[in-house]
This record gives sequence, C-alpha cells and structure tokens, in this order.
Amino acid sequence: MTAAPSSRLPGDQPAPTRSLARRAGLGLRALVGAALVVAPVAVVASTGDTVAHQHPALAVLLAVSLLAGVLVLVRGVVLARRPARPAGRRVLRAVGAVAGYGALAVLAGVAWWLRPFPATDVALAALAPDDAVDVQETAGWYAFVPQGTEPTTGLVYSPGARVDVRATAAVLRPLAEAGYLVVALKEPLGIALTSPDQSAQAMAAFDGVDRWAVGGHSLGGVAAAQFAAGHDDEVDGLLLHASYPIGDMSGADLLVTSVWAGEDGLTTAADVEASRANLPATTRFVEVPGAVHAFFADYGPQPGDGTPLVPREQAQAEILTADLALLASVAG
Repeated sequence: MTAAPSSRLPGDQPAPTRSLARRAGLGLRALVGAALVVAPVAVVASTGDTVAHQHPALAVLLAVSLLAGVLVLVRGVVLARRPARPAGRRVLRAVGAVAGYGALAVLAGVAWWLRPFPATDVALAALAPDDAVDVQETAGWYAFVPQGTEPTTGLVYSPGARVDVRATAAVLRPLAEAGYLVVALKEPLGIALTSPDQSAQAMAAFDGVDRWAVGGHSLGGVAAAQFAAGHDDEVDGLLLHASYPIGDMSGADLLVTSVWAGEDGLTTAADVEASRANLPATTRFVEVPGAVHAFFADYGPQPGDGTPLVPREQAQAEILTADLALLASVAG
C-alpha cells in the first residue's frame, strides 16, 4: 500500500517547532520592550529631579528608550494575534528581528548605565544665590557669578562621568566668593568627551573675562586637558581634580595644578605619577592625604573608590586652597 504524500513543504517545520519559535520571538520582544521602559523609569524614579538639571541630551535619550519600549510592546501584542507566516519569510524576519532587538537591548542598557550620581543636600544648598554669588542655570551649564565686581578671571569646569553637575556646587562656589567666575558644564549624557569643545561655548558667553582656566574631575579633567592642549592661546591654566591627560601636553604654555586624593581607588597615585611626563614641567602636584575620588564633588560614595581617612569637609578645604592658588596665578 502506497503511503500518502506529505503536504509539508521542503524546509517547513513541524507545528510544535513553529509554535515554540513563535513563542520565543514574542518573549524576546516582551523582554526587550520591558527593559526599554523600565530603564528610563527607574533612572528618573531613583534620582528625583536630577535628569531635569543635566544636559537635555540625557532626557532625550531616556525618552527615546521609553517610546521605543512602548512601541516594541505594542508590536508584540499585534504580532501575537496574527497568524504564523510561511517558513521562508519567518527565517528572514527572525534574523532581522534578533539584530534589531539586540540593538534596542543595548539602548536600554546604556539608558540605565547613564544614570547620574545625584547631588547631595550639601551641594544643592550651595546653589542658592545670595548677595555674594549669583547662580545662573542654562541648558548648557551652571554659572557662579561674583556679585559687586566684574570678574576678569574665570574657570570652566567639567564634572566627572555621570556625576550630577549640581554635585560640584559646594566645591566651586567658594571660588566665585573669592571673585572668580566659575562655569560648571552640563555635559551631554554626563560624559565630557561627548563634547570636547564645550568649554569654548561657555568662554564665549562671558566675554568680559579675559583670562581663563579650564578644569575638571576624573573624565571631566581628561576632556579639560584635551581642550587646554589645543587652545593654549586662549586658555591660561588647567586644573585637574583626580585626573590626568591622555596624551602628551608637556609643551603646552599653561599653568597647571594637579590635585589628587591619597586614598583614591579610581585615579590612583600611580596614575598621577605616570602623568608627570605628559604635563608641563612647572605643573604643581598637590596631594590631599586621606581623601578619595568622590570628595571632589558631593554625590555620595562611588563604586570602586577607596576608603576615606579624613572628613570630606577637611579634604575639600585643602582642595579649595589648591584651586585658589592656581586661579590667583592665572589672574597674574
């Protein structure tokens, strides 16, 4: 007796296999969609109003992640109600879907990783303007402007990676109280190297200042050093907080001060020592014994940092002394 011919097309899969692959695809969409929604919501929920006071690029990225997540989840619901497609088309679409959803999963991971370290209450209190210092906020920076005088020397400062720009306030405001204009940059996505020439925009906005220093904390200092090395005809000084240049700038015509923390677990003493060869021979190196990486701003402890051996207030007083000495030299 002759067996009945199979109605299944070559390359087609049995129904149970097709069903399993379909469920796996829908599960992948649901997982990626949920991650895209959860990441920005968790960032905002865990940092309060922090995102609203950073560079707008961060809010845009979080909004894109949220919108993408909603669209992925909606599409997953629509596809779940559609009949299965022919095998050939399913294979091609599956390859494209895996690549696309892989990219979206990366977007969700980046959105979460960019979560800022929020400023503490000490830093937020230093943002209040008074008769000595006016505090101005724009889309690109916070400016600490001395009152009752026309500052002729200024500092443009880049915060460390993913650090709330407001966390620098308690460290930078005393410089304005001493008569210097200070601009703390809101870095795109909280990463200074995303806009290495951002300092020039701040300098151009305050054309009454004729002598400038640039500086920064950690990765912000790397960006500041890069800018200073390429603009030493416009910049007179460089202030490094727990930072160092990534290239040779030993021939730059700059006044440089490198302030580092003795118990820093991220920018170590060995890192600072190695940077000497890349900085001008006149660079002044200032150790703050017992301090840690996170003492150069007020955002709480940071993963990977060392254990402090001195109070934050004591360390920041020593940091301030070094900063004032550099700006006095820049002012001439």
